[in-house]
Amino acid sequence: MIFNSINNDYGSYDKIIKFYHQHKNDFFTNINLSIYGWFGANMASPLGAILELFSDNINTIVFDELSYSIETILKKNRFLSYYGREQIADVNHTTISFQKLSPKDGKYFKKYVYEELLNREELPIMSEHVRDKIAEGIYEIFVNAQIHSETENIFTCGQFFPNKNKIEFTITDIGIGFRERIKRRFGTEISSGKAIQWAVRDRNTTKLDKSGGIGLDYLKTFIDNNNGKLQIISYDGFYQFSGGEEIIENFELSFPGTVVNVEFRTDDNKLYEDDHIIDLNTIFD
Repeated sequence: MIFNSINNDYGSYDKIIKFYHQHKNDFFTNINLSIYGWFGANMASPLGAILELFSDNINTIVFDELSYSIETILKKNRFLSYYGREQIADVNHTTISFQKLSPKDGKYFKKYVYEELLNREELPIMSEHVRDKIAEGIYEIFVNAQIHSETENIFTCGQFFPNKNKIEFTITDIGIGFRERIKRRFGTEISSGKAIQWAVRDRNTTKLDKSGGIGLDYLKTFIDNNNGKLQIISYDGFYQFSGGEEIIENFELSFPGTVVNVEFRTDDNKLYEDDHIIDLNTIFD
């Protein structure tokens, strides 16, 4: 398989899904992969989940060719360390390290989110309360994978893109997905896209006898104020929230789990202080 121009968009997720279906029934063989052009390093999260499934089938992952810049960034974020390549220092601090976590690693995940994402100086200025609420929303994504998806592992990483003024942070599981989760909880058949849309709304949850969805809704609100982006891929559903608008599309094939990608804008000059947002560009007008 040759990947070229893998970014944070519908077409790139579709390429990864097709790669999975091309090899999902392979056993005891070499699965060859080359990556050229552009590869957003946070996309190592869904790619790593797919490669894990291939490895579970006793296949060998072979990276035939990687362009120099792609190999460098995937060594910096530790992704290639899982495939026998050396890790190199990230002196520019643009990566959020690739992690393969057990659902039991919740405490480590919280620490990782603060240290590698939320304490970054590139993020907009925010109070500790706001930072904690964003952490709660991100942790809710982990908990959803931990409790509901029945996944064995969770794959996460991210990337700061200085020239594009954004940070992408991605979490992937290889579990049952939003649609199946709702079907089992409520006995209701809905599309994957509608299942995702329902799940991101305030207080919607499949937890028994518990409220939920609040942290994720707060995260969505912050993303809206920040002009960022939220993407969720679950089986054949694609959901994107950006610019106050929701986009729902379907894939021809299905991703074997769920991907959640959060984009934060770093060119945001607002101050987020508890329940107040102050535009720092206007306070001295």
